Amino acid sequence: MAYIANTLNNLIHQTAFMNLTWGNYLMIAVACFFLYLAIAHDFEPLLLVPIAFGMLLVNIYPDIIAPFSEGKAGGLLYYFYVLDEWAILPSLIFMGVGAMTDFGPLIANPKSFLLGAAAQFGIFAAYFGAIALGFNGKAAAAISIIGGADGPTSIFLCSKLGQTAIMGPIAVAAYSYMSLVPIIQPPIMKLLTTEKERKIKMGQLRPVSKLERILFPIVVTIVVSMILPTTAPLVGMLMLGNLFRESGVVRQLTDTASNALMYIVVILLGTSVGATTSAEAFLNADTLKIVALGLIAFSFGTAAGCLFGKLMCALSGGTINPLIGSAGVSAVPMAARVSQKVGAEADPTNFLLMHAMGPNVAGVIGTAVVAGTFMAVFGVG
Repeated sequence: MAYIANTLNNLIHQTAFMNLTWGNYLMIAVACFFLYLAIAHDFEPLLLVPIAFGMLLVNIYPDIIAPFSEGKAGGLLYYFYVLDEWAILPSLIFMGVGAMTDFGPLIANPKSFLLGAAAQFGIFAAYFGAIALGFNGKAAAAISIIGGADGPTSIFLCSKLGQTAIMGPIAVAAYSYMSLVPIIQPPIMKLLTTEKERKIKMGQLRPVSKLERILFPIVVTIVVSMILPTTAPLVGMLMLGNLFRESGVVRQLTDTASNALMYIVVILLGTSVGATTSAEAFLNADTLKIVALGLIAFSFGTAAGCLFGKLMCALSGGTINPLIGSAGVSAVPMAARVSQKVGAEADPTNFLLMHAMGPNVAGVIGTAVVAGTFMAVFGVG
């Protein structure tokens, strides 16, 4: 009888119910809310489902991300997370994005680079805000990159600057704001533009030759990497993926990079990022500051893009719709779709998607360049 009692007692004490804190229960509720948004409302399910499930797992079974130690193997998601720390998964994500994305609109309208650059203003606004809130320079830089709405770049910079202690909140904030682009951006866009501006129809983009499409990723890699070598892992992989796509001679590599490999990496990265959000690591004042700064940065970036779009609209005699400026953040192609949606609300016959893809792609490159700039400033290779 005593044996049965001890066995049952051990079994009961091994259940999660006996070991969870109120914080764990709160994070489980947050994970379920994210799953609800992803599944019921289709808020970037490819990102939110694995992130939310990783969050769920780590708050029920913390050892799933326990690090390797002598005599004890690490948890399953720890080995996924190591690939984040080594900046391998973010770079592979960029290769997949490059293989999936048409750079033609950016090539056809190089002025889009200016809109992509303007949208990076939010990053620097958040950087100084983080400094003011007491974060050190490297931590402030890692936090501020959330303003680009680019999860892989946020993780990449965080790992390179040695800020892995706050990688969880940064990554979750970045991916959450990427998912919430359709909610966050439209009010800002409508506030800063008039109905007349939103109805502006832009002329058809010029055709882009195959030679231009092939040369673009090669030239961008050489120019950007020569100026900022630290951007080579991100920009290089982005352009390699695009070269796969545009060369037309490696269809198998294009298909692999944009499909199977891309989705495998999303699973590994998403679950490992979610698993960094244990209650102990996530529920603190710094996390709230990071989430708030990320929202401020993203909002400022959207606003800066719109305002620069208004300036270009005025200088062009009203031929540029300022809504495409908001697509200068890195959330590809979500931000471009939002520009299209808001423009279509003003005039259902307005088609801005391809015009907005130019600043959107420029924003991806711009955020990587800003990350490389921070690395150069702090002497990180």
